[in-house]
Amino acid sequence: MSISRRQVIQSAGASALLASIGQAAWAQALDNLKIITGFAAGGTSDTLCRRVGTKMAPDYAKTAVVENKTGAGGQIAVQFVKGAPPDGMTLLQTPTSILTIYPHIYKKLPYEPLVDLAPVTLACVFDFGFAVGPAVPLSVKTVPEFLAWAKANPLGANFGSPAAGSTPHFIGALLGKSAGIDLKHAAYRGTQPAMLDLLGGNISAVSGPIGDITQHLPTGKIRILGVSGAKRSRFAPDVPTFSEQGLKDMTHSEWFAFLLPAKTPADVVNRMNAALKVALAQKDVVDGLAGFGLEAMSSTPAELTDLLKKDTAKWAPIVKSVGFTAEA
Repeated sequence: MSISRRQVIQSAGASALLASIGQAAWAQALDNLKIITGFAAGGTSDTLCRRVGTKMAPDYAKTAVVENKTGAGGQIAVQFVKGAPPDGMTLLQTPTSILTIYPHIYKKLPYEPLVDLAPVTLACVFDFGFAVGPAVPLSVKTVPEFLAWAKANPLGANFGSPAAGSTPHFIGALLGKSAGIDLKHAAYRGTQPAMLDLLGGNISAVSGPIGDITQHLPTGKIRILGVSGAKRSRFAPDVPTFSEQGLKDMTHSEWFAFLLPAKTPADVVNRMNAALKVALAQKDVVDGLAGFGLEAMSSTPAELTDLLKKDTAKWAPIVKSVGFTAEA
């Protein structure tokens, strides 16, 4: 993650930003803004869209509605926005893996992220946690201890993740690879089904977004062994990072971003960027996202473009080393 967390937008700066844009630029609001997500209603992506959408009307648009174009692991939503008119009225919200990992695991994608989309701004960033449940002895308290246990107990050498080809899938695979063991991967349709199997003792571990894991801590049935960020997560401050536990090159964060169709005029991209920065700075949005383990954050279009390029390059050798393809 090349964008520093110091760039997290604070509410105090929102009014100043809005004033700097000038009232004239906001005088003619667009008719209807559609915010497209590739994931189902009620999930993290959908919730982010709806919280931000309420802040986009009436200044940017007269209305703002969220449309859930689910299917193909988020690809349908990207393809829909790719084909939309470049008029600033159709906005894509998507997680990083669809833009930076999918190009390496699918032989053919119906889109090229840096060709078919115009980056607007980051939306939020988050880390991943690696948790174990009742199937793993209580004596296992760290990631290295889990890997040692899994090596000695092949039937328990498994983990679940929200989806095949997702960042948490690769995190689990890399952890196993670091110990020279094959951690069997179980792909779920989202983190919550995986967590239910973890709670039930049907799988040994889950690799998933930290916010999806911490909500189950009150059950007393799970424990988080490590987090993927460069530093400890404020949502699980007592849990050491993978790096702290001697697992080198295991720092991985994820981000959600907003993008428009390619060929959207620069002035429209900039206006959308300014409106989203204001929305992401609102205290109720910041606090609401924090409830899901997400850190609200924005960027310039150029910064997001650079991040897309760097993360796409980063994942190429990782995917190759794991040996996973979507067609496998």
